[in-house]
Amino acid sequence: MAPDDDRERTLDWVERVAMFCGDAWGLAPITGRILGWLLICSPAEQSAGEIADAIGASRASMTSNMRLLTSVGLVRRRTRPGERTTYYRIEDDAFEKVVRQRLASFAAFGEIAEEGLKLGGADAERTRRIRSAQQSIALLIDPEK
Repeated sequence: MAPDDDRERTLDWVERVAMFCGDAWGLAPITGRILGWLLICSPAEQSAGEIADAIGASRASMTSNMRLLTSVGLVRRRTRPGERTTYYRIEDDAFEKVVRQRLASFAAFGEIAEEGLKLGGADAERTRRIRSAQQSIALLIDPEK
């Protein structure tokens, strides 16, 4: 396969990741493209300028999107000794970390739901939606139950 064909196929795949991220997670297309690129690029660690060039993004759009991806734990940033450039990469366990964080947040909401049940008391209509949320959360946290 010619290098141009490979690049085109890679960018098509990156665009598919971007579409998925937008549809499933509500992320902006640029954020999904960055994520897709960092999943497949070589070398695995790249500067914002390299990422922008690869996916056809403006460098100005990179800052807020990189901040978002680092804040949710999908992307790690680092500098190299003697360089001013910041490099980004996706760790091998990034998705596992994000899933664990999300499950922990659902568990925390489960505690809030318990308090809501107390507010509703014996009124089944008042607590129906809260119980439904609790059951869904319980399935995520412990699918064996």
